[in-house]
Amino acid sequence: MRSPLFYVGDKRKLIVEIKKFFPSNIRTFYEPFVGGGSVFMNTPAMQYVLNDINPHVISLHNLLCGFANQQDLFLAQIKNIVNDYNLSFSFQKNNIPEDLKKAFPKTYFAEFNRKGYNQLKQDYNSSNVKAPLVLYLLLIYGFNRILRFNSKGEFNVPVGNVDFNQHVYDAIIDYFNIVRQRSILWQNLDFRDFFKKNRITKKDFVYLDPPYLITFSEYNKIWNHNLETSLLSTLDELDKKGIPFAISNVTHYKNKTNELFLKWSKNYSSHPIKSNYISYHDNSIKSFNEVLVTNY
Repeated sequence: MRSPLFYVGDKRKLIVEIKKFFPSNIRTFYEPFVGGGSVFMNTPAMQYVLNDINPHVISLHNLLCGFANQQDLFLAQIKNIVNDYNLSFSFQKNNIPEDLKKAFPKTYFAEFNRKGYNQLKQDYNSSNVKAPLVLYLLLIYGFNRILRFNSKGEFNVPVGNVDFNQHVYDAIIDYFNIVRQRSILWQNLDFRDFFKKNRITKKDFVYLDPPYLITFSEYNKIWNHNLETSLLSTLDELDKKGIPFAISNVTHYKNKTNELFLKWSKNYSSHPIKSNYISYHDNSIKSFNEVLVTNY
């Protein structure tokens, strides 16, 4: 199952490998860095407490959860915006002129959508009420489907060579089908506040996919050595209480090594993970090592 947020750093391609190390019976699944949500979508548990420090990420999850029982209404509202801004919609129709396809055989989605997308972005940024549905469409039609804002709080991603296609629709429907059947509590907290607020027990399970200290994606800009240290100390406290956890991280990237994480992980079980980490700053696969560390 793939998240309909198409999040940078999404674990969809790795979930089969990662999940084999998860406990078989989970009462409450806690995820303090939920991102797009592909891990929780593919992990069975009795209930879920899911968190992200990014309020826009949580607003999009709440948007989709709110439409889980109204998928026809969701699609109708999507189509209204798409039609108003003349965006491509290959899921149901081919509205791109053939001459544009011939003139721009590899980038015709971007060429066709640019005007409408820029207007949608301008309208979103100038509105006093930020509509999550509009933000979702900006995500879908934006470059590399990045969720990025400038210092003024304005969404500032350029148009991408993408469109609302069958894959997007299928991801949305899968998400609706999953969240309808699950008890989910969404939170928008710093991870330190997340662990203070929630009473996690030995019957629960914590999965963490924090920003990576030594890589360069947009998400990782918020992370630093002090936060990494605080997180690892928190995990040590969970271990003392007998609470099972698993954490994903990159130990080597290009010429960098996360010495802090490597030293800490020697106290636990470390499992190499075959990954394909790609930064949107550099769309080539680099030399790096990704691991999953567990305390069981």
